[in-house]
Amino acid sequence: MTTESAPTDGPRYPSPPPYYHGTRADLKPGDLLGPGYTSNFGTRKKANHIYFSASLEAATWGAELAAGEGRGRIYIVEPTDPFVDDPNLTDKKYPGNPTKSYRSKQPVRIMGEVTEWQGHTPEQLQTMKGNLARLKQQGIATIDD
Repeated sequence: MTTESAPTDGPRYPSPPPYYHGTRADLKPGDLLGPGYTSNFGTRKKANHIYFSASLEAATWGAELAAGEGRGRIYIVEPTDPFVDDPNLTDKKYPGNPTKSYRSKQPVRIMGEVTEWQGHTPEQLQTMKGNLARLKQQGIATIDD
């Protein structure tokens, strides 16, 4: 097996599966989850992309910060088409893609649910929510969709 490095002028090679998506939506294996729904972040407008990660930590934040009712859920997902690094986190906030976060204009298929996961402490959640509220108050969009 040969290993190639990613070109510097294009998207990095994605992390291998599994991929995760954090939400409050109640879904089942086989369901498709895609763009077109109200975004959980930023201006809360209709999302043009579906976001997912190869990091359970990133999906945990997604599940805990998602808008809506119900408990946070983390799903194992399978992209249905090509995807790219999430530009909201890649190089913009963190060098490279340490959160292993991606987005696609095509849906992801729900493969299963992670039923046992550790959420953040109430203090960590409050700090994150405070940071997001400050950005919103400053007029800084947290999502470039």
